[in-house]
Amino acid sequence: MMEKLGILVVVAIFLETVSATSLGVVYTEGGMVEGKNIRLGFRRHMDIFKGIPFADVPGRFEKPKRHPGWDGVLKATEYRNRCMQVNLIMTDTRGSEDCLYLNVWVPHGRSVSTGLPVMVWIYGGGFLAGGSMGANFLDNYLYSGQEIAERGNVIVVTLGYRVGTLGFLSTGDSSLPGNYGLWDQQAAIAWVHRNIRSFGGDPDNITIFGESAGGASVSFQTLTPHNKGLFKRAISQSGVALCPWAVNRNPRKYAEEIALKVNCPTNENMASCLKMTDPALLTLAGSLSISSSPDHPLVENLALSPVIDGDFLPDDPSNLFHNAADIDYIAGVNDMDGHIFTGLDVPSINSQLIDTPIEDVRRLLASYTKEKGAAGLDNAYSTYTSTWGSNPNRETIKKTVVEIGTDYIFLVATQAALYLHANNAKTGRTYSYLFSEPNRMGGIGKPYPSWMGADHADDLQYVFGKPFTTPLGYWPRHRDVSGYMIAYWTNFAKTGDPNKGDLSVPATWPQFTNTGHQFLEINSKMDKGYVKQKMRMRYVHFWTSILPSLSTVFSE
Repeated sequence: MMEKLGILVVVAIFLETVSATSLGVVYTEGGMVEGKNIRLGFRRHMDIFKGIPFADVPGRFEKPKRHPGWDGVLKATEYRNRCMQVNLIMTDTRGSEDCLYLNVWVPHGRSVSTGLPVMVWIYGGGFLAGGSMGANFLDNYLYSGQEIAERGNVIVVTLGYRVGTLGFLSTGDSSLPGNYGLWDQQAAIAWVHRNIRSFGGDPDNITIFGESAGGASVSFQTLTPHNKGLFKRAISQSGVALCPWAVNRNPRKYAEEIALKVNCPTNENMASCLKMTDPALLTLAGSLSISSSPDHPLVENLALSPVIDGDFLPDDPSNLFHNAADIDYIAGVNDMDGHIFTGLDVPSINSQLIDTPIEDVRRLLASYTKEKGAAGLDNAYSTYTSTWGSNPNRETIKKTVVEIGTDYIFLVATQAALYLHANNAKTGRTYSYLFSEPNRMGGIGKPYPSWMGADHADDLQYVFGKPFTTPLGYWPRHRDVSGYMIAYWTNFAKTGDPNKGDLSVPATWPQFTNTGHQFLEINSKMDKGYVKQKMRMRYVHFWTSILPSLSTVFSE
């Protein structure tokens, strides 16, 4: 009996191996590509392609061009270089100018997949850094699309785009118009639209999603007139085109600063000199100054960002929402998104022992409202201290600093973008969320205080399913929240409604409307009661209505 069973098992394994579902060699516009096929479970496989070129090696400060193609079969099994950028400590560069590649994850069941929804990821990194594969720890890449693709039964694509000086330097005129990184993203989205059918994807059901500068990039891609009909839905996590750091309003000034650093003139020969300068020198010249204080907050140093160039962005982003009228849109923030920035500006907020001086709260607010002078500061200060009482405790003051940073850098702009999206929508649906799973580094004996919520980028590990990939590093509640996010995100990619799809969700997420302003709070404890409305309405009203109505006393 056992012998027969053994033979049956061998036969089953043999049939499973023989019938392994795989796309094999895929024909694309540039030529043939072959990835790697892995087994996920019984009758479930996945094809993974890494390093497919979606454009040619870009010319310096030029828009990307189509790839000329290749002969034979391109082995797409390794991630390619990230685009040239400064290293973490900003002392050197890494990456290459040959960097316009994308990666594709395709799940299969009993038969080879066809007509799957497609999710295209755009990474963040302040427009200065990042890569299509994300940070790597022991060969576990942050932006591996495997968990999302497998659990949600969608195709996941991640792409590379130019960052830093080479991606975003602009003189504010036609000699160096800027936005090269946005054009790279757009070229990758267009490539996916033209080619994804060969990989089993539905070119008419593409969702773009991204976080931080990637979330703002997603927002820009929905607003540009150049993407008509290329994708259907979009998700911005902790970043939209309206964020104060997302558009450089004075690119010429910054271009001249970089020119001086690399010994180029600042006259009519500036652009031609910059084009001939060593790319590593250019990249280092655009590195971020990390020294910050409440008087000079870090967010003000993010100067290499998109510009209103009259082409990719024909107008101020706030005037372009009609272009997103038929795009379904999710946007949201983490409840303490500003912590990573304010922790550098006001380091005392992370100390359990040192008080944060109330004067630091005033100084930070003064920086954020400086265009409006004393009236701006007084209004801001009274708004943020209204709940303090006469004797605020240490924790209240520290949390207020984080709230100010979160509101100013991310939350208010995201609410404004949701409002404009809903206001301009024709067929497009609008959804708002707040992610609040507490940071894993917060608590007694840890580097962050016990009151820490979700810091900037804390959502990434859950969206990409890391608690499932590396279960030993997480608690069961982390797998819960990861499962919820993958369910909402992939349901939305399939149907345009995060509640409807193949995966069940813990709470019905209502649409955001201009009357209800409803949003979903996402964390591991969530249930039906986590549907809320009017996110931080008082503070949103301050930044969007009260402050702008005051007279400007100082402008750059």
